[in-house]
Parts: sequence; C-alpha cells; structure tokens
Amino acid sequence: MNKEHIPVLLDEVKEGLNIKKNGIYIDGTFGRGGHSKMILSQLGSKGRLVGIDRDPEASESLNTIFETDERFKFIKNEMANIKEITVDNFKSGKINGLLLDLGVSSPQLDNAYRGFSFQKQGPLDMRMDSNNGISAAKWLEKVSENKLRHILFKYGEERFSSRIARAIIRHRKEKIIKTTTELADIVKKAYPKTHQKKHPATKTFQAIRIYVNDELKQLEKALNASIEILERGGRICVISFHSLEDRIVKRFMKSASLEADQYRGLPEVPDDYKPKLKIIGKAIKSKVDEISNNIRSRSAVLRVAERL
Repeated sequence: MNKEHIPVLLDEVKEGLNIKKNGIYIDGTFGRGGHSKMILSQLGSKGRLVGIDRDPEASESLNTIFETDERFKFIKNEMANIKEITVDNFKSGKINGLLLDLGVSSPQLDNAYRGFSFQKQGPLDMRMDSNNGISAAKWLEKVSENKLRHILFKYGEERFSSRIARAIIRHRKEKIIKTTTELADIVKKAYPKTHQKKHPATKTFQAIRIYVNDELKQLEKALNASIEILERGGRICVISFHSLEDRIVKRFMKSASLEADQYRGLPEVPDDYKPKLKIIGKAIKSKVDEISNNIRSRSAVLRVAERL
C-alpha cells in the first residue's frame, strides 16, 4: 500500500477477526483495499471475501491483487445493505466475520474535488457516492438556520453551532457557498479566537458530511444486520474515528451482550432473549509507532465482539 492509503490497526484487525482459513468474510467499507488485502492473505483456497463500498472510486482503484483472485468479489453498495448482500451471495446467508472501517479514507480527503477537506479548495460536495444524493453545497442553499444549528450540534458536537449557523445563513443571503475553503473561512470568522486550537471548521465539516451521507443510520443498520448474518463464533470488528460513531458501536455491543431487560438476572432465559454477542477485550487504539507513520490513525478506536 502506498502513502496515500495506510490501513489503520491492521494487525489488531487480523487478531480481532480471528480469521478461519476457509471462512467467509465481508469488508463492509472496502475503501482502497488495505484491510481486504490482509484478510485475503489469511484465507485458504475455499475462503471467500466480499468487499463493499458505495464510493465509485473504490471500484475504479481495484488492482490486480483483487481482479485476479477468485476468492474475492467487489460489490458497489452501502454497508446498510449487508444482510441482503450476504443472502444474495452465500447460500447459508451467514458469514464468519465482518469489518467496518468507518469515516473518510485518505484518498477521499486528499482529493480536493471530493470536497471533504477544509484544507483543500474544491467544490463543496462531501458525498461518499458523488453520483447519488444531494451535495453539501446544494443542501446549504436551502437548509434553515434552525436545522443547520441542530445538525452542527448533533453530528459535530459543536458548542458554537448557533453562531456558525447564523454566519452561514447570513453569508448565503449575499452569495451561494460553493467551495470548501469558502465555508471554512466563514466558520473561522464566526469562531471565537480563544477557541481556535484546532481548525474551527473541523466539527462543522464532520457534521455536514455525516448528515449528507446518512452515516450514523448506515452504521446502525449494519450493526443490527450483523446479529443475523454472523455464524456462531463469527466476529465483528468496527473501527471508528469520532465519539459519535464509537458511542453507537459501544452501546450496540454492550446491549447485545446482555439478556433482554425483562429477563435480566433470572435463572431461565428463553433463547430469543439470551445475549447475542460476547465483547472481546477492551477498546483498542493505535500505538505510538503507528500514529507516527500515519497521523490519521490517532483517533481510531477498534471494538470487537463475537457472535454467541
């Protein structure tokens, strides 16, 4: 893998998935194939791997490693549809492992034309699939101040959401916001100078990106589907990059590892209400060496659970 895409927590994911030689696996966020390459290296001739991504550029970047390997199949789709994909591709409707590497990949951030980065001038797009949905620029043209403030606070955990939303709407009345740097400058000017330790637009861009791509609902659907598609002993590994994602993953795994509320603590629990997952270890973060080689890994958190 080149410097443009370094898969995070690679060894930790390998250990977490506990890969079986002839098992069936899904990489629900293929990206540029870093984790998929590792999974394939652990599989035998009867092993199978499906890579899923909604980004058209993911399929365009497939190299000979994947194109010539009969054990691998790429499907352009959303991770929210993992259950349907599993049923359509495997007779058993079950898999031995699922990986979700959330957030934006390095190539997406580095490509100014995708509009994810406030540090690079480009069209204000932010869509994971640039052929579908509404761009961030189009959304900002019509969103109300109250809705914008709510989105910035909910998905960006932005404490200055009110003043940022006000500044954006005020600017919009004079000129349509079309570029990433234009939006970043508006946010920076609205931000208190005493709170600018990191770029003021960080949380605003995160919030708008999450909303435009419906990322948290996508995650919740994929997590819920994992209960149905994982074989007993199968593992789910999820890498998140901010607290909103990690909170959802943590709560899901904890809830699925307990009996249903009405039976909790009772000696006899019907099968349907027994725990569905066993949490494997604690949350895992990148080590100092990895962070020094890939600064974007500093916020990565890996959580692992096993199907009971």
